[in-house]
Amino acid sequence: MAQVILDLARPLTTWTPVDRGGRVVDGFPVREFEMALQSFLVSAGVVALAEVGDKTQLLSLALAAKYRRPLPIVLGVLVATLVNHGFAGALGVLVANWLTPTILNWTVVASFVAMAGWILVPDKLDDEDAGLKRPMGVFATTVVAFFLAEIGDKTQVVTIALAAEYRDLVSVVGGTTLGMLLANVPVIYLGKRFAARLPARLVHAIAAVMFLVLGGLALQRALSGASVF
Repeated sequence: MAQVILDLARPLTTWTPVDRGGRVVDGFPVREFEMALQSFLVSAGVVALAEVGDKTQLLSLALAAKYRRPLPIVLGVLVATLVNHGFAGALGVLVANWLTPTILNWTVVASFVAMAGWILVPDKLDDEDAGLKRPMGVFATTVVAFFLAEIGDKTQVVTIALAAEYRDLVSVVGGTTLGMLLANVPVIYLGKRFAARLPARLVHAIAAVMFLVLGGLALQRALSGASVF
């Protein structure tokens, strides 16, 4: 698993930026599509793993058990994630453009290492997080409850860090949203039977390894004084 992650992330140490027209800036044959695909796949994979056993996945389970209407719940998760992670991704890109490359690299290193530890801490769903008593329809209740539950959550922080790392708002938010759906849609449709079979500790350990690998690559870049962008 670690080797697969390393193969995905290794281009971060060698790729060179291209302009909006796809032209190479510093002489290396790199395409924007490849960088966008990398940021999309890494974002989707990291969030899908981080979401297993997270309080927002527990919220999806609670919503599905209460309302038994999967489609509006899935659509609510989609909308809430796009809005929440859109703000988070924009903040990450803003921070990346504001900080110097050296400070940014060390900030990304610290973020990924911190997430590797945080992801191992189990979550629980509070009644306040669930928000199931709101007098709204299923879709609106899901949007509001999911949006609020995501504020300050692991996956929102991950989105900020990934957006700062890749500076690609569309690819990162698209990837993190896909990751959220991959983790939550089966729970919404299949319920407790699916969630109970997921080895949450193992999945979180794999996610922690992913964060450590990404942090290690960022550390290598910080020590060398290099920048991807």
